[in-house]
Amino acid sequence: MFSGLHDIGWSSMDHAYGSAEEVPGLLLALRSSDAEERREALSRFYGAVHHQGTVYECTTASLPFLFELAEDVTTPDRADVVELLVSIGSHALDRCDGRYGGSEAEVEAVAAMRGRAETLIGFAHDPDVRVRRAAIPGLGLFIDDVDRGLTVLRGRLSAEASIVEQLLIVEAMATLALRLPEHAEAQAMAWFTELAADSAVAPQTRLAAVVQRARCAPERMGADAIATAIGLLRELDGASVPAEAWCDPPGPVGSAVSGDGAPPQVVAAFEDLERHGQIHSPCTDLLRSFHRTLAAKVPQRTALLAEQLRSLDPGSRLDGIRMSAEVMESWRGDHTRLIMLVAEHLSSAAEQVSAEAAATLNACHAIAEPTREALAEHVAAQYAAHGPDVWFTSQPHLRRSHQEAVQALARLGDVRAVPSILRALDSGDDAWRAVQVVGALPQAADQLTPRLCAHLKSLDLTQALWEMSARSDLAALAALADNSAVGVITATLATAVPHELWSVACSALDALRALGPSAAPAVETIRSLITASDAHVRPAAVAALWAIVGDPDEVMRPLLDLLDDSIPFRISAAADVLAEIGPRAEEALPRLRGLLNHGYEWVQVPCAAALWEIGGDAEAPAVLDTLLQAWEQNPSTANHVVACLERMGPAARPALPQLRSELHHTQRRGRYNSIDNDERLQETSRTLVERLTTK
Repeated sequence: MFSGLHDIGWSSMDHAYGSAEEVPGLLLALRSSDAEERREALSRFYGAVHHQGTVYECTTASLPFLFELAEDVTTPDRADVVELLVSIGSHALDRCDGRYGGSEAEVEAVAAMRGRAETLIGFAHDPDVRVRRAAIPGLGLFIDDVDRGLTVLRGRLSAEASIVEQLLIVEAMATLALRLPEHAEAQAMAWFTELAADSAVAPQTRLAAVVQRARCAPERMGADAIATAIGLLRELDGASVPAEAWCDPPGPVGSAVSGDGAPPQVVAAFEDLERHGQIHSPCTDLLRSFHRTLAAKVPQRTALLAEQLRSLDPGSRLDGIRMSAEVMESWRGDHTRLIMLVAEHLSSAAEQVSAEAAATLNACHAIAEPTREALAEHVAAQYAAHGPDVWFTSQPHLRRSHQEAVQALARLGDVRAVPSILRALDSGDDAWRAVQVVGALPQAADQLTPRLCAHLKSLDLTQALWEMSARSDLAALAALADNSAVGVITATLATAVPHELWSVACSALDALRALGPSAAPAVETIRSLITASDAHVRPAAVAALWAIVGDPDEVMRPLLDLLDDSIPFRISAAADVLAEIGPRAEEALPRLRGLLNHGYEWVQVPCAAALWEIGGDAEAPAVLDTLLQAWEQNPSTANHVVACLERMGPAARPALPQLRSELHHTQRRGRYNSIDNDERLQETSRTLVERLTTK
C-alpha cells in the first residue's frame, strides 16, 4: 500500500498553514491502530489539507492514496475516508461549476473522482452501512454514464432498508438530473412522480421524492406540492426513525474552543456554531432543501413550517424552530403567524425545544412584539417554578431558555426583564449576556447604571480576557446615557490609554460622546487624544469633543485633516461629525464635494449626507445622484441612504422609483441584511413613499 507515496514532492506543495510535507504522515496515520491518532490525523487533514473545503494541489495528490485506504477492508474508519473523498470531490466540483471556474488542482480532483466512479459504486454496495452512507452522495456527482447512474440508484433504493440511505439515494438522483439535465432529467422526474405516489414506500422516502422533484424543476412545482408534503409530514408522526439509526452521537457542547483564556462571548459563539450544525430529525436536511427551493414563497413555507412545528417528535419541532428562524431572518413578509407558532413552544415540556424557541424570539426580536406577553409569562413561570436564581441554574437547557427569553423581553423594552437582569449583574454569572440588552431598558437606568459601573470597575484591563467585557459595559452605558456614569467611563479611558487598549479607549470615547455636555470632566483627556497614533482613536476623540463642547472652531481643523486621510473609515467618521455641525461647517463643502467621487460607497454616502446637512437645497442634485448610485451599487448602504432621504424632505422626491423598487425585494437587505436594519429600512421607505406622493 501507498506505493510511490514518498516519491511525490510534498514539500514543494502548500496547504492552509504552509508546507504540505506532513501529508504522508497524515495518510499513514489514517491506518493507525490507535483510534486517537486516526482522529487527530483526520482532523488535521480537514483543518489544513482540505481547509474549509479548499482543494489544494496536495489535496488532489492525496486522492489515490485515500482511495487505497478506502478500498482496503482492513482500514479502520473506512467510512470517514470515503466521506473525506466525497467532500474533496464535491467542493472541487462546486468551484469548477462556479462563476470563475476551478483551479488546476480542482479540475484534476473532479477528473480523478469521475475516473473512479466504479469504485464509488462499489462503496455504495459495501456491507458497512456507514461506508454506503458516505458514498451515495458521490453517485450523483461523479457518474457520467447516465444510464449506469440511473440503474445503480434505482437498484440501491430497492436494496436499502434504511430510511437514511433511501433519502440519500433520492437526493443523488436529483443531483444527477441537475448535473446532466439533457440526459437524466426526464427519467428522474418520472421516477420521482412514481415514487411519491407509491403508498407502499415509506412516507419519508415519498416526501423526498416530492422535494427532489421540486428541486429539479421549481418552475413546474404545482400548488399541490405543499399539500402533499404536509400530508406526508403527518404520516411521519406514525413512522418515526430511532435516532441511533441516523444520528452520530453529538460531541460535548463547547468542545470546539477551550474555555481557558477565551472570553465567555467567544466560547458561547462556538457553542452556537456547534448547536447550529446539529440536526435532530432524519428529514431535516431534506426539509431544508425544500425550503431553499421554495425561497421567497413565504406563505407556503410558513404553512410547511406550521406542520413541522406540530410534529409529535421533539427533534422535528426543534429543527423546525431553527428553520423558522432562517426564514424570518432571511426573507421579508408577514411573519406574525410564524413567530407566534414559535412562541407557543416556550412552554414545551422538552426544555431543549423551549430554549430554541426563546433563542429564536431573541434573534428575531425586531419582529417579536406579538410575542411579548408569551415571553413575559414564560419568564414569570420559570421564576415561580425555579426561583430567582433560574438565570444561573445548573440545568443547561433551562438556563438557556430563561436567559434567551429575558434577553428577548429586554430588547422589547419590557421592564419585566429587569429582575433577571439585576440578578445576573449582581451574581456575575453570565453577566455579559445581561449587559448585551440593558441598553434597551433606559427606564431602569437608576438600577442598571450603578451595577454596570461596578462591573466595569472590577475588570482587570491589563488582562486581554476582559477587553471584550469592558467594551460591552461601555456600549451599554452609552445606550443608557446616564450622567452618573461619567466618572467611571472617564477613569476607564484614563486606564486604557497608557496600556494602549485602543478598542476600549474608542468605546469609552463613544460612551462619553453619548453623554454630551455632562461629560465635560473628561474634556482634557479627550483633547490629548486628538493626535493619538491609533487609527480609530483620533476620529472617536474628535467626535466626542464636538458632542461635549459643541464648538465648531475647536474641531474643524482635525475634521478637515481626517477628510484628507487615506483611510475610508476615518473620512466617514469625520463626515458624520460635520453633518452634526451643519451649516456652521461650510468650510468643509469643497472637500466634501470632491469626495463624492471617491471609489468607496461607505465614503460617498456619509459625505453626501454631510453635504446636504451643511449646504441644503443647493447641494440636493449632487447629493441625490451620489446617494442613489451608492445604494444601487452597494445595497448595504440602504439604511444610511434612506435616513438621509428622510431628512431631505421634498427634495428627495426623485428617489421615489428607487424607494418603490426597494420595497419589491423579497430578501432581507440593508446593513448586514439583519432583521432590525431591514425592518427599519422597509418602514422608512414606506413612510417616505407615502409622504413624497402626498400633495
